[in-house]
Amino acid sequence: MLLRLDDVSRSFGARSLFSGVSLEVGMGDRIGLVGANGAGKTTLLRIASGDDLPDGGRRSVRRGARIGILRQEIDPAQDHSVREETGRALAHIEDLERELRDLEAQMTEAGEVSSDLAEAYDAANARFEHAGGFEREARIERILAGLGFNEEARGRPLRTFSGGWLMRVELAKLLLAEPDVLLLDEPTNHLDLPSIQWFEETLTAFRGGVIVISHDRTFLRRHVRRVAELALGRFIVYPGGYDFYLEDRERRKEELLARKKSLDRKTAETERFIERFRAKASKARQVQSRVKALERQEQIELPDEDKRRIRLKIPEPSRAGAVPIALEGIHKRYDDKIVYEGIDLLIERGDRVALVGPNGAGKSTLLRILAGALPFEAGKRELGHRVEVAFYAQHQLESLDPSHTVLGELKSGATTGDVPRLRGHLGAFLFSGDDVEKRVSVLSGGEKARLALAKLLLRPSNVLVLDEPTNHLDVQACEVLEDALRGYKGTLVFISHDRAFINSLASRVIEVDEGRLRFFPGNYDEYLRRIAPPKKERSAPGLRPADPPQEETAAPTEPTSHKERRRDERERRKTRQKVERRIEKIEAAILEKENDVSELGWKLADPQLFKDPDRLRDLEAQRGELGSAIEALYAEYERLGAELSAMADAPGEGSAASS
Repeated sequence: MLLRLDDVSRSFGARSLFSGVSLEVGMGDRIGLVGANGAGKTTLLRIASGDDLPDGGRRSVRRGARIGILRQEIDPAQDHSVREETGRALAHIEDLERELRDLEAQMTEAGEVSSDLAEAYDAANARFEHAGGFEREARIERILAGLGFNEEARGRPLRTFSGGWLMRVELAKLLLAEPDVLLLDEPTNHLDLPSIQWFEETLTAFRGGVIVISHDRTFLRRHVRRVAELALGRFIVYPGGYDFYLEDRERRKEELLARKKSLDRKTAETERFIERFRAKASKARQVQSRVKALERQEQIELPDEDKRRIRLKIPEPSRAGAVPIALEGIHKRYDDKIVYEGIDLLIERGDRVALVGPNGAGKSTLLRILAGALPFEAGKRELGHRVEVAFYAQHQLESLDPSHTVLGELKSGATTGDVPRLRGHLGAFLFSGDDVEKRVSVLSGGEKARLALAKLLLRPSNVLVLDEPTNHLDVQACEVLEDALRGYKGTLVFISHDRAFINSLASRVIEVDEGRLRFFPGNYDEYLRRIAPPKKERSAPGLRPADPPQEETAAPTEPTSHKERRRDERERRKTRQKVERRIEKIEAAILEKENDVSELGWKLADPQLFKDPDRLRDLEAQRGELGSAIEALYAEYERLGAELSAMADAPGEGSAASS
């Protein structure tokens, strides 16, 4: 056992958030914490971390176990770099290094090194090496690369980054710290798809326990082995994965409904008996007995989630032209940064297009150009016949007026004819009764997302352009939005990092990377199958389970003539030979540096070395540098091996370039 909660409870004023929460986390545990927005999941996670205290119950941690939580707050005004902030997670290694330096100074002053001092130094050096002191710089670089920070970004000050990127820094610090238990609140929310893949591989290799809150159903299905549900203040642990939880929860709900129906029938019969014989003296004893039985009778409360689900119905759109949106020769730049140089793109009626690619590749820029929300330097954007575009942007929540009520905010985008149905429309988005008079300023992130979607879908439109529409929505809301969009009759273009959402809706995937577009039919899983190189056994040892995501090598398009095919084949052969020569050089370099490490090991084992602390420090620094260099060589070896495998594929499969 690493972490345990026993009968934990928490209240806010007169409202009980949850009670009777008991949970044990051990090595290798993967627990998904689920429940509707506002159920208390984040509060429970903070109690588990020790950041908050429970009102009742007990939290206990195994002696020496370290608990790490993904914190949601970071000072955005700091001037130090991403690399420096991330390195703070390894402060304990700096303490060990200072201890080594102090021991070296003592050895220098003493002249003759005593056996006690030599043993203390050996022990401190072993702790430093075990903690990864010689590889710390390489670890920082690898984790930051995996989370999408390029070399330039790692050196930039924190104040130059958005909140989403700052959350990546917090995740990098948490992964570097390597606690025994990871407490993760929506860890994939601010990651792009390549970074999510890298994070999942890293999490798979983690040997400690994990409790995670996530609305990413693909993530939950892949990683969760137990599900803990907070609902109506109750806490239920399901001993299986996410799909088992969904099935078992449905089974329990049906059993509960059957019990309630049976109990309701029994109650109705008892009440009829009491009402019928209340005035008869001969039945007084039986009546009193049944009244007391009713008072003692079990009360069954059904989950109100079915009543409170978003009931989304997208208005039927008018029929648009065959090509609702066409882009031709689009050029877009931000200051000196060129995003697009002459791209072409046709969106056809009925298309369901998902834009994918790393953060910063230009997905949101392209989406905003398609929506008509962003100007460009050159080229043409043409709308087809009777096209009506509705655009949901990432900053949609910030565009809500905090001084408005919920109803007033919806009215601000409505016509006179819409007014009679505004309250009903809000009810479909879970705003009923007094909720419609709430100020926007007091709404949660999930409530604001629902209100923004309600505004977007109030009026019929035949092209929906959506930028991360599932952010801030809980799992059930995501599923209901999916259901509604599956039934939508218009054209859909969207960005999402929710892979289940993409798989459910996309009929076409467009990969955006460095100003180029590649087109793939099908959903996200089909896209991954097309771009994945053949799996091969790793031929070089020493790599960690998750290396940073690398750029895919795009297969060339099929040449149109015999001459072109021969020319392209020559080019491919030259490229392949060049990669093979580079691999041979890397193999030789790895062998040479590993021999150097072995030689250093013999030198460091010399007892006389302790009499020369400066020499000792130099040798240790050399070993650290060699370790980092070897790890970098292995990463390059793996990347080139994957590139060579990709070259063995049939040319042109799954790609079509547009420039």
